[in-house]
Amino acid sequence: MKYSPTEFLKIATNTAEHFGFRTAEVIKKDPLCKNCTVTLPFNPTVSEKKADAQQCLLTNGVTTFCQENLHALGAPVLLYSLQQLPQEDSTAFTLSIFNVQKSIAEAILIQVGRSLLTELEQEDHLVRINSLGDTESSTRYSRELSNFLRKRIDLLPPQARELMKEHPISALTYLIEMEHELVQRSPNPLEYLSDQSRKHFREIVEYLDMTETPYEIDPKMLGHHEYYSDALFSIETNTTDSSAPNVSVRGGRYDEFLYQKTRTRIPAAGAVVTYCNAKQPSRLPKTKSVEPDVYVVQLGFGPKIRSLMVLDQLKNAGIHVRHDLASDSLSAQLRDAEERGVRYTVIIGQKEFVDQTVILRDMKDRNQENISIDNMLKKLKRQMSVS
Repeated sequence: MKYSPTEFLKIATNTAEHFGFRTAEVIKKDPLCKNCTVTLPFNPTVSEKKADAQQCLLTNGVTTFCQENLHALGAPVLLYSLQQLPQEDSTAFTLSIFNVQKSIAEAILIQVGRSLLTELEQEDHLVRINSLGDTESSTRYSRELSNFLRKRIDLLPPQARELMKEHPISALTYLIEMEHELVQRSPNPLEYLSDQSRKHFREIVEYLDMTETPYEIDPKMLGHHEYYSDALFSIETNTTDSSAPNVSVRGGRYDEFLYQKTRTRIPAAGAVVTYCNAKQPSRLPKTKSVEPDVYVVQLGFGPKIRSLMVLDQLKNAGIHVRHDLASDSLSAQLRDAEERGVRYTVIIGQKEFVDQTVILRDMKDRNQENISIDNMLKKLKRQMSVS
């Protein structure tokens, strides 16, 4: 089924908001933003904007984050916006997560991308992942790659030799596009990861395994050497249906790029969802502000991943939710739920994760029960229909 660009953006915004993403206008209304008075300098160059369109670095989201002073919040910021692409026949939707160093940021982005593709009737899709690691890791890998290519300089096409002057990864990217025979023999970036980067990447793989996500590790999936660091991912659809929407998802982490541009250490990750062969609308569709019925509370790595799956199930059930998956404080999440006045909290701790249950707490009647996820969904849908 084909969707108009406006229909695509409506589905994308509803999915993003369900998983906690907001526009800059909404985030600015947060009381904490009264301290957002200092602009963080960020001015992408013409060449960076051009590379952005090709590499899907989210300079649009980064520019908004900096110029709207959202960095002053000092808390996780989940931001979405319409991406301006030079191609007139493409619509792009960006998702950005700031101030979240842990792998849950990439897990959220992948889950949102998969949920959106499923909503667009693209259930048959594959996640591809790779990692260039932190600065220490990528420096080692680049050095090994440079040595490998220089020893085989006579085998390189002229354009690849020119790109070697820019960066060995640029040369390798060209060789990958040309399906050159040297590609399969080139160094694997995963073999040069630092302990910290290896742990970060392993957690993303664990998330994919736990959610039974179809994926493959692709060491030859590369981002622009100046932008991406640590994890990279893409979500590709598998369909031969010409009437199906042509949607792609690509993203990764770019902490180092943001530091080089602002000289401020801010964890950053994001994704671009591109809808091809569709003329871009001038603005995002308006969404209705809906108070959440449920707050999902979690504590621990496993419970965070289970919470992502529960959020998707609640979305399919039409139940509005709030959450703070970046938080590691149970009391802070419960306090936030109390302040928002939600009727129910769904709590997933380590015991519930192992037992595949949840604690469903009625915040009004002050009672709770340990219940299976299926029964929790049935009960909430019944209560929502009654109310």
